[in-house]
Amino acid sequence: MDNDPFGKVGLRMKDTSLPIPFGSMSSAADVPTRGTVSVNGEGVVNAQPDMALVTLGAITENKDLTAAQQANSAAMTSVINGLLQMGIPNENIKTVQYTIDPVYDYQDGKQLLRGYRVTHLLQVTIPQISLVGQIVDQAVKNGANSVSNIQFTLAHPEARYNDALSLAIRNAQQKAYTISQTIGAPINLLPQKIRETSQGTPVPLEPVAYAKVAAATPIEAGQLQVKATINAQFSIEPTSESHVFSKSITY
Repeated sequence: MDNDPFGKVGLRMKDTSLPIPFGSMSSAADVPTRGTVSVNGEGVVNAQPDMALVTLGAITENKDLTAAQQANSAAMTSVINGLLQMGIPNENIKTVQYTIDPVYDYQDGKQLLRGYRVTHLLQVTIPQISLVGQIVDQAVKNGANSVSNIQFTLAHPEARYNDALSLAIRNAQQKAYTISQTIGAPINLLPQKIRETSQGTPVPLEPVAYAKVAAATPIEAGQLQVKATINAQFSIEPTSESHVFSKSITY
């Protein structure tokens, strides 16, 4: 009896597989993969301020609260009218502080009410830098006895910030290129991802000094510094391709 399990047909499985050359089998680990480089970039531009914010006002004291308020109101009315006469529009004048505080003396360990202090401060936006000294002087003549802050800034800082942002991107590209040259791997300088890490608020290069009371008070605006910082990710290429930058780039 024929022991052929396939019966009389006598089928036989034929090996149709092709020989696999040694070393031709590949795995995911053998496929070149792209890496990434993450760098921070910084850009800084200097700008001439074109607007000033000045905080000024009157502080009055009196043992009688009503008298202190009336004296303060009279001084501030004169200050505001003077600002308007110098061409400062009403919308550029706003109250930033109005407080009434009791004032005490201390005698023999006892607290004695001396009177009341009324403080009224304005923030004045001055669009002409050259007028800041004159406006401060005139406000003092009209009754202001407090000039607490002069801040120089930009009316439209967006344009200068965009310049700084462009420099920050170029700075990040230069860093990424330097890294690629150091490790000997080509890199695509078109960023995969860019994230801003700063707001770009203009800041003075040096603190501004000014006098509260002086004839023709000299006030120097100086320069502002606008900074932008970013984080950028770049792709390291496994092989040289047409879109890969392989030559030095000058910024």
